[in-house]
Amino acid sequence: MVASEDSPLLTPAQKRLVGTALGFAAVVSIFALGFYSLRMVGVFVAEFSGVIWPIATAGILALILRPVVGLFERHLRGRRLAAVILLYGVVLLVAAGIILAVAPAVISQIVDFFAYLPTLWQNTLAWGEKHFPEWLAVARRYLENPSVKAVADSLTGQFQDVFSHLAPSLKNASAGLFGFFGLVASLAIIPVYLFFFLLSEESDPTARLESNLPFLRPHHRGDVLFLLREFLSILVAFFRGQLLIGLIMGLLLALGFSIAGLKFGLALGIIIGFLNIIPYLGSIIGLCIALPLALLQPEGGLGLMIAVLGVFVAVQAIEGWILTPRIMGSQTGLHPVAIIFAVFFWGQALGGILGMLLAVPLTAFFVTAWRLMRRKYLTEQTGTPGV
Repeated sequence: MVASEDSPLLTPAQKRLVGTALGFAAVVSIFALGFYSLRMVGVFVAEFSGVIWPIATAGILALILRPVVGLFERHLRGRRLAAVILLYGVVLLVAAGIILAVAPAVISQIVDFFAYLPTLWQNTLAWGEKHFPEWLAVARRYLENPSVKAVADSLTGQFQDVFSHLAPSLKNASAGLFGFFGLVASLAIIPVYLFFFLLSEESDPTARLESNLPFLRPHHRGDVLFLLREFLSILVAFFRGQLLIGLIMGLLLALGFSIAGLKFGLALGIIIGFLNIIPYLGSIIGLCIALPLALLQPEGGLGLMIAVLGVFVAVQAIEGWILTPRIMGSQTGLHPVAIIFAVFFWGQALGGILGMLLAVPLTAFFVTAWRLMRRKYLTEQTGTPGV
């Protein structure tokens, strides 16, 4: 039976199947493009991190400190340069005061902590022998097994191979010296970048961007500017809030650890608070260090470990119920699980610390972009309101 000329090429069922296949292929292509774009961004950031770090740090600090410069400028009758110089002077005085008051004790405790690590390891072994001798006996028996020993020797050989490949670069004095001076230069250039950023009188960094996007339609251009301004506001609110929250948490943890009697409590509390600039990172690392230390230090034990855990819980409750709602508000609107996932995801995508630092602002930005796209574009195409 021959199909007539008026009969359709595909039946309705075949059309649905082809449409589904094309839609699936489009989704896969979009995800593949996004994945490879992210990989390229990660490679770029890793390759040029020495250049990106200083200017990114200076840019974020400029956005955070701009209101302070504006306040000084109003009191100095509009003299912007004098306001920036005054800000630098105040920061130097505050930094000098903190260094003179706290730094000696903190540095001393950090040095003592590293010197105490061999003793801590011996205490750990002794504690294990006392409380879990059967587990250590099982571990020793398995380590004496020829097969397990062969695997351990193989892993040891692989690590030795890795270090043997790294040795030439580690022994290269000129490369190490260049790396050291590169780090010093990166840190030294941040105040220079910051000075010129603060000297600029434009309150909106995106003010001139609209004239540089003539290839976009007006409503698309408005959406791009809206998203960029939203991202900058999230970035400023996040880092300004996290720096203040981290400082308060560090002081509270240091005070609580010192009162509880934790060895090196002052240094650990301040470092853990500083690490909380990356959400939850300081708390996770702090628990992994402070609890074993409280249990195994000479005058410690289960009581001290419970006291240290109580300090953690109390400070975390203050941060979650008081500090974050009052300082951060609902700027990000992200669930804690989403924040933890974002920290690890962006840390992997952008090659480590930089991705972890920017994880929450980037995730909040993409959530905002998705909501805008869903409300303004997907709703217009489908005719159904976005959920």
